[in-house]
Order: sequence, then C-alpha cells, then structure tokens
Amino acid sequence: MEAVAKLKNCPMSARKMRMVAYTIRNKEVDKALDILKFTKKEGGVWLEKLLLSAIDNWKQKTNDEPDDHRLFIKTLLVDEGAQLKRFRPAPYGRAHRIRKRTNHVTIVVENKIECAADVDVEEVEAEEVE
Repeated sequence: MEAVAKLKNCPMSARKMRMVAYTIRNKEVDKALDILKFTKKEGGVWLEKLLLSAIDNWKQKTNDEPDDHRLFIKTLLVDEGAQLKRFRPAPYGRAHRIRKRTNHVTIVVENKIECAADVDVEEVEAEEVE
C-alpha cells in the first residue's frame, strides 16, 4: 500500500531542493528522517515535514503502525514551479531581471512487508475482474 504527499509552490529553486532529495531517495523512512534532521540545507526542513506528512497519510490509509512494515521512499520527484519575475535597478539606468523560483515536491511512501489493507485491496480487485 502506498501513500502520497505533495508540496506545492515551495519558495526555493528546484535545483537546491534536488540536492537534498538525492540524499534520501529510495531509502527507508527512518534513515531518511535521520539524514534530513541533520542536513544543514533549507530543503531538509521542507522535506522532513513532507515525509512526516506522507507517513501520516500511510497510517490513515492502513490503520496500522509504520514500524512493523518497513516503510521506504518509493518515489521522490522535484519539479519546477512558477517564477515570480521582478526587476532590480542596475548601473547606467538599466534594469536586471530577478527570477524568484518555486518548486513542487511529490513523495510516495510504500511498505516492504505486506499489511492487512494490501490483501483486502487485492481481493476486491480480483472480485471486480470476475
């Protein structure tokens, strides 16, 4: 069973967020939380909050504790969001463009050990096919 959490319009560039995202991709949730807790980059704070949200979404879906099922990060996507375009004065009466970038992050968390909710979903799908 997998659970999804999304963060939209995070006010930092996608490139900076990807630097932190690469360190936790495909890792178990406990290890990823430890890495994010001690990361000095700003993206670590945002991703830690989002990962905790994904874990809570998984708990809501399955009514189970995640410690028993070895959750891991199945998918972690960082996409570019909208840009706010501003102008800053430059010498000789010119202007330089300032682009304030944003990003969108999607985390999918899945369990390695099956739980009761997984079996129920498979049975329902099998009945629908017949």
